[in-house]
Amino acid sequence: MKPKLIIGIVAIVGFTSLLMYNFGESISTYTTFEGASEMGSAHIPGTWDADKGAEFSLETKKFIFYMKDEDGVSKKVVYPKPKPNNFEQADQLVVIGEMKGDTFYANEMLMKCPSKYNDADPSQFSEAAQG
Repeated sequence: MKPKLIIGIVAIVGFTSLLMYNFGESISTYTTFEGASEMGSAHIPGTWDADKGAEFSLETKKFIFYMKDEDGVSKKVVYPKPKPNNFEQADQLVVIGEMKGDTFYANEMLMKCPSKYNDADPSQFSEAAQG
């Protein structure tokens, strides 16, 4: 075989392997607190447990709140950033991080806020589209 062909094949195989490795690490499934305790990093969808409150510690600069996962299990979540402005209005939260003991340490938090179009009259949209 020609050396250029061998180098080309090795480069393609190496690039494909690197791509698959990086893509595989970026895929994360949604789980519950129980499932997160068995994993390294996890995405947990749920809702804020308003009954247990939330607080921001000025000393540690961490936002601490309780969240209920899809199974209804409530756990303490520690978020290393200030409370997001629309935290109370969020319909659903997704925390990304890892479980240590009974506490979930989130690196990131995503929020699904209520849509302003949920309660809108559908005729408004058809009128706007026509004229």
